[in-house]
Amino acid sequence: MELPHTMETEELMTYLQIQLYHPQQASKALYRLLPVDARHKHPAEDPLRLGRDVHGCTFALADPRVSRKQLALQAYHTANSPDMLFSVQNLSQKGHVTVNGSELGYLERAELPNKALVRFGEYELLIRRENGEAKGSFEVEFGVLAVPPSREVGVPSIVPVMDTGSDHSNNGIPPLMSHGPIEMDETIMYQSCSMFLS
Repeated sequence: MELPHTMETEELMTYLQIQLYHPQQASKALYRLLPVDARHKHPAEDPLRLGRDVHGCTFALADPRVSRKQLALQAYHTANSPDMLFSVQNLSQKGHVTVNGSELGYLERAELPNKALVRFGEYELLIRRENGEAKGSFEVEFGVLAVPPSREVGVPSIVPVMDTGSDHSNNGIPPLMSHGPIEMDETIMYQSCSMFLS
């Protein structure tokens, strides 16, 4: 069967895959407003906004701890590259956004590489870009990860500080010198002092 000569060939669109992880995602309630596992076409001139505001954002998270407008992904082109590129902008005045470990202040932007780890609150987003030819639009698809993507990407996670003031950044090996207060048992101190007095 021959195709008509007037039929235009469909251009391959740039594809953004956004995979999310949150430690309390088991209930699935956090992602109930997202079109998970479905591709969505988005015009390149419009920023793709993510936050909790269903009216002000392109996609929303059902989480009161997320800012009304948390972040925006903006497509752009440069004279040096035929590829559609993306930047991420922090839209939250209170919440911090990090891109591959670099923190963005309010309204600050960072260029997204082909693979990036974006974090805000307890959320981790692994964003991958596949280049296409179309200039006017791109596709985005959300997915859910079972494990934190920071393990795969290699960006160090935040290590909680114990009550002793030490951390576990030495892979479980105790540090040679303590940098915090040391608690001692008063009876040992008393016994040590009484030995010197007798």
